[in-house]
Amino acid sequence: MTVWDVPFELEIGVIPKKIYCNKDLVKPLSEAFMNLIGRGCVDELKTWDGCFNIRKMRGLQSSSLHSWGIAIDVNAAWNGLNKEPTLSPEFVACFTDAGFDWGGTWKRKDGMHFQLASI
Repeated sequence: MTVWDVPFELEIGVIPKKIYCNKDLVKPLSEAFMNLIGRGCVDELKTWDGCFNIRKMRGLQSSSLHSWGIAIDVNAAWNGLNKEPTLSPEFVACFTDAGFDWGGTWKRKDGMHFQLASI
């Protein structure tokens, strides 16, 4: 597990000072955050709802990719499981362009969830 010191300043409470994640997540997550800033989407990031968390997928028996620190959740209060996601296409593209899959396109919608597309 890697402790990643966030290399740029954002509003306190939006992005934590340290994120515990898999080392393979650091580069794509850095790119996604820089995309948010560069594309003017950072104001849409309201809450950071986690990364590394050893647990099963909600309601299932399989292990969550959060258990390996290769998935993140953002804006959870507005993007609940099996609810219609509220994230803009521009916001989502900041992550998918950086190498993430988005749970908002799944049959079992999980609009808060982004995970590495490949390791």
